[in-house]
Amino acid sequence: MTGLVAILVSYVIGLLPSAYIAGHLVKGVDIRTVGFGSEKTVEATLVGRDPTTDLALLRLGNRTGPSTDWTGTGALKVGHLVLALGRPGRTVRAVLGIVAAFGESWRTSAGGVIDNYIQTDASSPPGFSGGPLVDVEGKVLGVTSSGLVRGATVTVPTSTVKAVVDELLKRGRISRGYLGVGIQPARLPADVSRQVGQETGLLIISVDPGSPGEKAGLVLGDTILALGEKPVRHWDDLLASLGKDQIGATVPVRVLRAGRLQEVKATIGERP
Repeated sequence: MTGLVAILVSYVIGLLPSAYIAGHLVKGVDIRTVGFGSEKTVEATLVGRDPTTDLALLRLGNRTGPSTDWTGTGALKVGHLVLALGRPGRTVRAVLGIVAAFGESWRTSAGGVIDNYIQTDASSPPGFSGGPLVDVEGKVLGVTSSGLVRGATVTVPTSTVKAVVDELLKRGRISRGYLGVGIQPARLPADVSRQVGQETGLLIISVDPGSPGEKAGLVLGDTILALGEKPVRHWDDLLASLGKDQIGATVPVRVLRAGRLQEVKATIGERP
C-alpha cells in the first residue's frame, strides 16, 4: 500500500497510530504495511470499513506524526478557497479549488448518512480520492471520495468521519438495519395509487434465504408500500427506515400482493 493517498491522510490528519481513508481503496486489498514520505514503513491492520460512507480505519504500529487542526463546516460557504491533497506517487500533490456546492445532510446510495454535501471545482486526478480537503488555514474539512457519487468527487465532512471512526473503534463495523430483499422502483396501478396516496412503491425482485424478509413471509412480486408508519416510495425511503435503532424492532410492512393490500410483520435484522 506504499505510495497510496492513505499515507497522506494518516500523516496530515495526525490521528496516528490510527488513520482513516476512503473505504474503496482497501476493498479486496491485503494491507500489511503503510509507507511514509521518509520511505519508512510501519505495520498496518484494517480495523474496519463502512462502505455506506466510503470510509475505512487503519491501525498503524507505533508511528507518531504531527497533529493537524480539524474544523467543522459551519463557516464553510460556496466560493471559499480549498485545497485537495493527494499522493498519487512518491510526493504530495495539491490542487486549488473553490467550494462549488454546499448543502445539508444527504444519504448515499448504500444507505450511509453524510452530514453535509460538499463538492469543489478542484480537479481530482487518480490518487486524490481518500485525501484530505483543507481550508486556507490548513485545517481539515473532510476526506474526499470518488466512490460515493458516480462521476463526481465529494467530501465526507469531519463530523461524519469522526462518528464513523468512533463506531469502528468500538465495534469494528457499522450497524445497519437489514430486511434482506432485492428491490426496484415500481409505479402503482391508478386505483391503488389513489387509495394509498402514493404513486410508487418498491417491487421485491429477490429475497435472501433466512433473511428477516423471508421469515416475515415477503415473496417475489410483492410491492412494499410502507415500513412501520412511513411510506416507502423510493430506495432512500427504505434505507431511512433501516437505521441501527430499528435493529430488533418488529414493524408492520404494508405490501401490494396480487392486486390486494396486505400487511405482514417483520423483525428488522442487522446487516451482515
